[in-house]
Amino acid sequence: MIVFLREFWAFLRARKKYWLFPIFIMMALFGMLIALTKGTAVAPFIYTLF
Repeated sequence: MIVFLREFWAFLRARKKYWLFPIFIMMALFGMLIALTKGTAVAPFIYTLF
């Protein structure tokens, strides 16, 4: 995972695509939210966001 993040950061710096970083962070946060609440009573409310 650390290698991936290092290569991703190098890609962003080389291509000057810093706007991708917030998108990547939000996707990771939503993924963790869905993974952590799987099978709980909160799941129906999360699915209404999408």
